[in-house]
Amino acid sequence: MAGAYGLLYGRLNLETTNPAILLPRLPRSFEGFRICQLSDIHIGPFMPAEEIRKYVAIANAQKAEMIVLTGDFVTFDPATQEAVVEALSGLRAPFGVYGCLGNHDAWAGVEDSITGLLTQAGVRVLRGESLPITTHGEQFNLLGVDFQSPRRFGPSAPVANLLGNIEQLVDRDRVNILLSHNPDTFDRAAELGIDLSMAGHTHGGQLALEFINPQIAPSRLVSPYVSGLFHKPGGQLYVNRGLGTVFVPIRLGAPPEITVYHLSRGSV
Repeated sequence: MAGAYGLLYGRLNLETTNPAILLPRLPRSFEGFRICQLSDIHIGPFMPAEEIRKYVAIANAQKAEMIVLTGDFVTFDPATQEAVVEALSGLRAPFGVYGCLGNHDAWAGVEDSITGLLTQAGVRVLRGESLPITTHGEQFNLLGVDFQSPRRFGPSAPVANLLGNIEQLVDRDRVNILLSHNPDTFDRAAELGIDLSMAGHTHGGQLALEFINPQIAPSRLVSPYVSGLFHKPGGQLYVNRGLGTVFVPIRLGAPPEITVYHLSRGSV
């Protein structure tokens, strides 16, 4: 019964969340700025292109100023990359669409090729890069990294110096927002003074069973950051539960999510 619920309802029961993010250094021109996040799409038999297009329409309907995509566009099959990019090509936002890559994009061997396809579709993929987002002469600094983990994760080797490739790109004079598929970069991001990290990867546990006990989530075996908003001295993290599934096409206690961040000046 639980499996049928997770397959037929839990997997499709999209939740649009609207976290209010307080940033003391946010420029006044960005007061009320909204960023819409989609993550962990995992195109495949249980996430066909038609369904992705529905999520694209829902994201566009939020009328956010910016849209970000935080990795795992594919699962294991590199032949699916063209279809997922085509389905996402309809995303539109006044300040643009940006993304980073996930571990499954690396495992499928499509990091370079899907970056090129996304670029052609109007999505700027940040791979150890940063760029200024500007309005009315004021800016924040948007950064993005490929999948990084402090421990071996499947075929991915551990990274000794997390976020070492962007340390020099952190702007000490501006708000910094990081796109990182893996939320385990958060501790280092906070140390670097990155104000807000946006991540995915965990699927919120996928089989979280939060209605029984919030601690029952397979993702907690590999990360303390499973879902929602977290704070540390130096920064904040939000972990989006993603849209797709891996291994079993079931979600229990962890519905798919589109996040719309509302940025405001203020102290946490």
